[in-house]
Amino acid sequence: MFSVTLINVAESKGDNLKSFESEYRKRLAAFCNFVTETVKGSDIKKDGEGILKKIKDGDAVVLLDERGTEYTSVGFADFISKEKDHGAKLVFIIGGAYGVSDSVKARANFKIALSKMTFPHQLVRVFFLEQLYRAFTITAGRGYHH
Repeated sequence: MFSVTLINVAESKGDNLKSFESEYRKRLAAFCNFVTETVKGSDIKKDGEGILKKIKDGDAVVLLDERGTEYTSVGFADFISKEKDHGAKLVFIIGGAYGVSDSVKARANFKIALSKMTFPHQLVRVFFLEQLYRAFTITAGRGYHH
């Protein structure tokens, strides 16, 4: 089964956010082997070192960054589908409140923006999980998108 990992800095706070995240993780299980890895937030340099330790050489790494490529939901589904066809594990990174280190930026194969706006990283996790789930349902031809 296709593997997708989400690496974030710091745990979510608040039961509502955790509930949304949990729901989407359950839904994603039908489409991929989804794993969440967390790096304890401290500073950009240490966070970057922790993030890079969790990435393997063959992983396709996607940094979520407001300066990245913007996709529609259908376009993001196409991106996921193409990467799935390549067979590498897909690793998404959500940085902390102050972003990520230059070494993490350099390791990223892709940079994707969920929006040109800046959001708290805890909300980004929920937005991202919903869009990842939506991408898989679009690819599978399910009615969630329409």
